[in-house]
Amino acid sequence: MTIKIYTKVGDEGQTKQVTGHMVPKYDLQIETLGQIDELESWLGVACSSLSNANLNLATEIRYLQRKLYELQADIAVKRSHNIQDRDITVLEEKIDKLNKEVPEIKAFILPGGKQVGANLQYARTLARRAERTAIRLNDTQQPLDGPELRFMNRLSDFLFILARYANFMDGYEDVRAKF
Repeated sequence: MTIKIYTKVGDEGQTKQVTGHMVPKYDLQIETLGQIDELESWLGVACSSLSNANLNLATEIRYLQRKLYELQADIAVKRSHNIQDRDITVLEEKIDKLNKEVPEIKAFILPGGKQVGANLQYARTLARRAERTAIRLNDTQQPLDGPELRFMNRLSDFLFILARYANFMDGYEDVRAKF
């Protein structure tokens, strides 16, 4: 059986939610899901750019992609509760572990570095944008009744330290932002 790629449902600027309800493609839930999808896709770019020194990060990136898929389900299907408090704890533990392996920073740093680190820094900004949209969704249209927002907040923190770790493993030294 082949899945049909095009449905023509969205040809007039509407899309169908999981509930079957038709909404404009700019609906806040659809926008939130799209931004999470964009982040998930960019993580695929980051994974494809892994250097030999960072091949171990593929597992971490794939883990995040799967969690983002679960997060989308939680937002799209009200009875879906994939993201749990334990997922936030896991991210915090990963952050703490990696933070011990990179040089301490005492100032703001410029995003960038080697390709992997720069891709992960960009993923961090996509995560922050998706988080802001999810907060707006929560505050105005669809309350998110679980740990989704906390997970999204911690996700960008994890991506920041993951980027720093990737740059460190590639021999890149963070560049301080000067004020």
